[in-house]
Amino acid sequence: MPPRRRSYDQYCSAARALDVVGDRWTLLIARELLAGPRRYTDLHADLPGVSTDVLASRLKDMERDGLTTRRRLPPPGAAFVYELTARGRELWPVLQALGKWGEGALGECRPTDAVRAHWFALPLLRGLEGVGDGGAALVEVRLEEGTFHVWAGAEEGPVYGDGPAPRTPDARMSFEGAGGAETSAAVSRGELSVRDAVRAGRVVVEGDGALAKELRDA
Repeated sequence: MPPRRRSYDQYCSAARALDVVGDRWTLLIARELLAGPRRYTDLHADLPGVSTDVLASRLKDMERDGLTTRRRLPPPGAAFVYELTARGRELWPVLQALGKWGEGALGECRPTDAVRAHWFALPLLRGLEGVGDGGAALVEVRLEEGTFHVWAGAEEGPVYGDGPAPRTPDARMSFEGAGGAETSAAVSRGELSVRDAVRAGRVVVEGDGALAKELRDA
């Protein structure tokens, strides 16, 4: 096992938490693993800027600290994947609170900023809180950058995933077309609610689920 990192040595729960997740990249790895099991190569591709050595080191730290596990997929896959433990998944509300706090610092997308469609999953899920009948709903989301899906109201399992929904979704939301990128960015910055975006015709919602119907009736 790798040597334990330096501690703040403070009898404070915030300091103890930062002993575990305060290193650069750790929380962003957790963000990626909210999508479910991921291969090392997938994580590296969706964390532009991280070196292979740092990613490998962070994954070892997270496994040692009980945040992730590593397992081999059965044939024909036979690749190793990383996934969050139950304790690791408890970082979801932490990431949501951090994302909410950071909305005001997001600003406009810079030419040097990397973009992945599924990075919009957490801001969108914040915007969907309180919409629908309170049950879990599968939502397919289409952006100019690509398609992903989220499980709104899910209490276990993956929070989101790349690509189209694995079954008929309860709702489809399209941010494509003129102004779509600006709309998703405004939602991410907290400047525009999902309800208001639908009401203004900036997001097209399809589907027969309670969430889709409530959004259309907003």
